[in-house]
Amino acid sequence: MPSHSMSKSKSQWNFGELFPPEQTRKVLSVSELTGQIRALLEKQIGQIWVGGEVTNLRAQSSGHVYFTLKDAAAQLNCVLFSREKVPHRELLADGQKVLLQGDVTVYEARGQYQLIVRAVELQGVGALQIAFEKLKLKLAAEGLFAPERKRPLPKYPQRIGLVTSPTGAAIRDVLHVVRRRNPGLEIILAPCRVQGDGAAKEIAEAIRILNEFNVATVFDRSSANEKEIRRSQTAATNNLDLILVTRGGGSLEDLWAFNEETVARAIFESAVPVVSAVGHEIDFTIADFVADFRAATPSAAAEIITEGVFACREFVGDAPILLQRAARRGLESATENFSQFAGRLARLHPRRKLYDSLQRLDDLQSGLLRGLKAASRSRGLIFQNLAGRFLRAKPSLALKTRRETLRQLERRLHSLGPEQVLARGYSITTDTASGKVLRDAATVSAGQALTTRLANGEIFSRVDR
Repeated sequence: MPSHSMSKSKSQWNFGELFPPEQTRKVLSVSELTGQIRALLEKQIGQIWVGGEVTNLRAQSSGHVYFTLKDAAAQLNCVLFSREKVPHRELLADGQKVLLQGDVTVYEARGQYQLIVRAVELQGVGALQIAFEKLKLKLAAEGLFAPERKRPLPKYPQRIGLVTSPTGAAIRDVLHVVRRRNPGLEIILAPCRVQGDGAAKEIAEAIRILNEFNVATVFDRSSANEKEIRRSQTAATNNLDLILVTRGGGSLEDLWAFNEETVARAIFESAVPVVSAVGHEIDFTIADFVADFRAATPSAAAEIITEGVFACREFVGDAPILLQRAARRGLESATENFSQFAGRLARLHPRRKLYDSLQRLDDLQSGLLRGLKAASRSRGLIFQNLAGRFLRAKPSLALKTRRETLRQLERRLHSLGPEQVLARGYSITTDTASGKVLRDAATVSAGQALTTRLANGEIFSRVDR
């Protein structure tokens, strides 16, 4: 009984474990978690192809290359190890769109996933485009594209070499433009295939043939010894101003002959400037990069070549008027120069110098006379001043001088007196009553008594009428 109650009591207080053991949890370290993610990525994704644009490219001294592959919404870290023999690794450059094959993994030290690159291709192109880019990089490194080696085109070409197919559309386009814009342009055709196997070799050979034609020597048939060669080049007959290498549009495969290294070398070695006009405006070939000038189309090339002559047509049409104006201006200028020379000659003539000397002598004489008169007046004034001072110093001499002056004035007064006038035969008539001198007959009346004075004596008379 007691035991029973005791067990019952125990059961009443049996609440179980108030503090149960810690629940079981799996806690991973960062390294363990990163390792699991790496294993998951490598297992679930593994080796893949991925496309995007290369950015942040950097090459380490170890030879490893690190970069980022991005698109509009995301980016992926990539690494290309130096020990990986990856073809076309030189295509990797900032901004280049590529296709990469590689293994997706995690770089545990940084906790970032990345792509270990195993293969590189240009995005959206195949083997031909890869070969194009490789050759482009190679030739650029050798300096075949250098701008400083580009030669200017002649403005007025008279003879050109044409490298193209004799049956293609390009030759028709070129000839059509040339006939319309410069019919006098001479064209030497070096026919060749521009598509298919062996076309590149024919194009290169055509360029070399035209260069040989340009510098060909001529046998002097007038000589008895036909082995004797005239050394002078036939510049007047064989000289080429430029070479046009052209064909119409087409696919990358159709235009591939102009991407061959043999064609690029032939253009680079050409002694004659080369114009490349291959395909359409959007098409670019290795030949375009090597050539001295690139035209968008065959027609555009023909227009560029004939531009100088075509632009001169208006000038040539206006040439007579321009020549007349130039001749008139030249004649006017010559006339003006002649007048200037004649004036200079007249100024330098001995007679002119003589006249100048005579005129100068007259001027000197006039100046001398003016100087003498001025000196005389000055001396006179001085003499008068001295005389005045002298007279003031001796009154008797002054009195004598005054008397002499008075006698002179008396003589002048006497010579002007009425007695002298009467002595010359004149008379003076006066009114007897009033003694007034009569000067006008109208003032005299009949019966008036008059007195007329003569040099000796007087006459008394009476007016009759």
